[in-house]
Amino acid sequence: MKRRTLQVASTVEKAVADVLARGLSDPRARGLITITGIEVTDDFSQAKITVTIMPEEHEQITMHALTAAAGFIRREAMKHVHLREMPHLRFEVDTGLKNQARVFELLNKVAEEREARGEQVQPLRPDEENEA
Repeated sequence: MKRRTLQVASTVEKAVADVLARGLSDPRARGLITITGIEVTDDFSQAKITVTIMPEEHEQITMHALTAAAGFIRREAMKHVHLREMPHLRFEVDTGLKNQARVFELLNKVAEEREARGEQVQPLRPDEENEA
């Protein structure tokens, strides 16, 4: 990404995070919404915002609320962003963290099975990923 695109993405991300931190009036928006990434097109017309929603059982209904409130979130964010044009916002669930958790779960399961057979294995925990 170009430097200017990265700057705009960072600015938009902060503004949207502020709006979400203040909360939405839509009762469907439940749980903790965390922005995990943002991609802005080079012409600044579109922004894809990836989010995680905790607890997971609120994910689908909260995504409906975010999609419905995208225009409101954009207008509120525009009040705090000094851009000629605010990108149109599109929200998507970040599946990367879920996939990572599944991989660690499977690795630990394999380690437990190997240990049950008498092989010496240490289970891999997510906090050990950076140490390896």
